[in-house]
Amino acid sequence: MKQTARARSWMALHICHICHIWISLLLLAAPSTQTWRQSLPRLKLSHKDLLTSNSCISFLGSAEGFDFQTLLIEEERGKLLLGAKDHIFLLNLDDLNKNIRKIHWPGSKETVDMCRLTGKHPFRDCANFIRVLHIYNDTHVYACGTGAFHPVCAFIRMGPQAEEPVFQLEVNSLESGRLKCPFDPLQPFASVLTGEHLYAGTVSDFHGRDTVFTRSLGPSTHQNYIRTDLSEHYWLNEAKFIAAAPIADTFNPDDDKIYFFFREATEDSHTSDRTIVSRVARVCKNDAGGQRSLINKWTTFLKARLVCSIPGHDGVDTYFDELQDVFLLQTRDPRNPIVYGVFTTTSSIFKGSAVCSYSMADIRAVFNGPYAHKEGPDHRWVEYNGKTPYPRPGTCPSKTYDPLIKSTKDFPDEVVSFARYHPLMYKAVHPLSNKPVFTRINVDYRLSQVVVDQVTAEDGQYQVMFIGTDVGTVLKVVSVTKENWETEEVVLEELQVFKGHSPILNMELSSKQQQLYVGSRDGLAQLSLHRCDTYGQVCAECCLARDPYCAWDGTACSRYLPASKRRSRRQDVKHGDPVTQCWDLEDSMNKESEEKLLFGIESNSTFLECIPKSQQASIRWFVQRSVDDIREEVRGDERLIRTDQGLLIRSVERQDAGVYLCRAEEQSFSHTIGRLRLKVIDNEQIDSGQREESRARDFGHESRIRYKDYVQLLTSGSFTVDDYCEQLWHREKRRQRNRGPGKWKHVQEAKKSRNRRHHR
Repeated sequence: MKQTARARSWMALHICHICHIWISLLLLAAPSTQTWRQSLPRLKLSHKDLLTSNSCISFLGSAEGFDFQTLLIEEERGKLLLGAKDHIFLLNLDDLNKNIRKIHWPGSKETVDMCRLTGKHPFRDCANFIRVLHIYNDTHVYACGTGAFHPVCAFIRMGPQAEEPVFQLEVNSLESGRLKCPFDPLQPFASVLTGEHLYAGTVSDFHGRDTVFTRSLGPSTHQNYIRTDLSEHYWLNEAKFIAAAPIADTFNPDDDKIYFFFREATEDSHTSDRTIVSRVARVCKNDAGGQRSLINKWTTFLKARLVCSIPGHDGVDTYFDELQDVFLLQTRDPRNPIVYGVFTTTSSIFKGSAVCSYSMADIRAVFNGPYAHKEGPDHRWVEYNGKTPYPRPGTCPSKTYDPLIKSTKDFPDEVVSFARYHPLMYKAVHPLSNKPVFTRINVDYRLSQVVVDQVTAEDGQYQVMFIGTDVGTVLKVVSVTKENWETEEVVLEELQVFKGHSPILNMELSSKQQQLYVGSRDGLAQLSLHRCDTYGQVCAECCLARDPYCAWDGTACSRYLPASKRRSRRQDVKHGDPVTQCWDLEDSMNKESEEKLLFGIESNSTFLECIPKSQQASIRWFVQRSVDDIREEVRGDERLIRTDQGLLIRSVERQDAGVYLCRAEEQSFSHTIGRLRLKVIDNEQIDSGQREESRARDFGHESRIRYKDYVQLLTSGSFTVDDYCEQLWHREKRRQRNRGPGKWKHVQEAKKSRNRRHHR
């Protein structure tokens, strides 16, 4: 009876939670028109547009069907290492297709045959997919591949940096890649190599059931090998690893830690529902394992929940639970990078994704806070209120902290035991400003990758996010802080990087080259961080773009360089107001609007096309009936319909004739982008045209007159009915030439008859 009541209570709470989410989403999905337009990408460029602007270079090796999964940039050498299916490529950062070199590294015949016998796909699974590429030292790169579900690792000799790279696989260094590299090429995976030690989060078996975070490699591998405890599901439960990075906590090198990010499954003890949560975890670099317990296992492992949510109006948050990617934006203090994460939802009632940012100070505060405690498998995690052993679990051994504890093997048994059963922190890590920096709700794509560039502009520094999606596009977003410390996310561009819609798997940014390198299973592309000349040819358009990379130099929209000697550099990222920046505003904008002539037939429909370059601009239509009339705004109704592509007149009337002005309004600035003169052909002219058509038929022609012929016949003083008949005769001559001699004779007779009548 109690269980039934409890189940009903939980069901009611679940339904109530869903209702709250729906209400929050409805409020999110119904913003004002201005807010909705600002959330749109200002420019939307297709793959063809990028190629035309020379701002995107596709790697030609993509046509060979490689599966590009791993990127490694060597800025000092100016090289890019690309891990693919059975190959490692060495490319130039300035041009991907210049002097391409590659190493062929397939799986062995035995492992490929074994992989196929286990039922794996022969082409999709049974190959050596390169998943690990790390700089080991000045002369070598460490590489690992799936090896047809038999992971394998080796060193690649590069040679001294001052010389041309040797780029050779050292066959004698081949070793097992188990616990360093995943078995499955699609398995989420993270690794980092620091101090000659490889830290990796991956699966430990062929079937992918157990997940571990390990330390291996190094000068004495046997002594340095450490892993998570598989016997305790409290540590990791079906973890999907996303990223790992070394971050110093203090100026004392003994406190250096490895932070790693992942998502894992959790179970609610009351409902048995499985949910996905995102985590940040850490271990000490100098962790050597326990002496009597947790031997060769982490004794400093701690984890905390990473929250990315939209606060609800009634206190109920909408959560983005599945972490997809992590990027660390370095600051002046190497101990305090800004952590950016891409999250998606597991909800079945709405589709969405978000980017959240976190400070390392907030992350450290959670790890220094209370631990979570669980009495048993049927109990919830609660705050631990008991006595915390000394030294505090998770603390790195250090001579400055306690001279008697030189290693984790010196930890008391109670510290090791506490660490084993209390790996979770009670409090969660919340994002800066307690909300995402960027969201996408109920769109036909999800965010998948993120990299961030720190850009110096005329009016300050800005973080520019390049966000990859699962449909092969990249969003370029700038975060603008207003006077009231509120942030505004401006979507500058949406770029279709690849011709297809393959999900973007990885992105690497080179500030030195001013390039973004984007990889998917179908290709690799080199994308310029800025396309200033695509914004327009006048100061106002360059200023409206609000791109920190670009400024008006007096003659063109070009790359902004803080150290430039040019004095005339006009740019306004914070407001995008050309009125305060462009003093030649009126003259420059008048150059754009050239008048176009259009014709409409009375009682028929016609369309006046006007598409602004910026999707964030709103359009207003004005019409001037005659020279003496005043200009008036076109109000939409059932007959006059305003669309995003232009003005549709469903039934043209004589009084619709006049000059139509299409004006774009953006950031409180308005300018004319289209001037169209509409002439209306009334019914009397149509009847006259039909009589001319009947006359044309008398000359032996069966073709019907077309709309453009009406226009040409009625608007040109030099174009006569005879000229029109001559055009029809030439068309008929070409058509009959392909039909045979029988029809040609009929055409010749028709011509002679026409000439006789014309002579008379």
